[in-house]
Amino acid sequence: MEFIGVIVLAILIYLYVMMKKPGENIKQISTNELKSLFGNTDKQFIDVRTQGEFKQNHIRHFKNMPLQSLQQHAHKLSKNKEIIVICQSGMRSASACKVLKKQGFTTVTNVKGGMNSWSD
Repeated sequence: MEFIGVIVLAILIYLYVMMKKPGENIKQISTNELKSLFGNTDKQFIDVRTQGEFKQNHIRHFKNMPLQSLQQHAHKLSKNKEIIVICQSGMRSASACKVLKKQGFTTVTNVKGGMNSWSD
């Protein structure tokens, strides 16, 4: 009987871990909040979508740094400035924020809803 309890507990823990949102412990801002940050020289803006997505539509303040190559290019970013990260929906940018945190960047922010939520 104890064995079944341990198995149930293990399954519950596994489900909890798997269902956590990718950016749960990352600072989040809305696209409306984002607009007020443009022009701030203490911020770095990166778009982690593919080059094709970026060419199709992007916000001029953002530099394209696709998620799949982020680890190789993160050294181009300053650890002394906040990094604002956007993608299409907010999921890849949340993952990118985690990657950056693991690389020692302390101030990273995800744009909730990404480009899907953006309007000029």
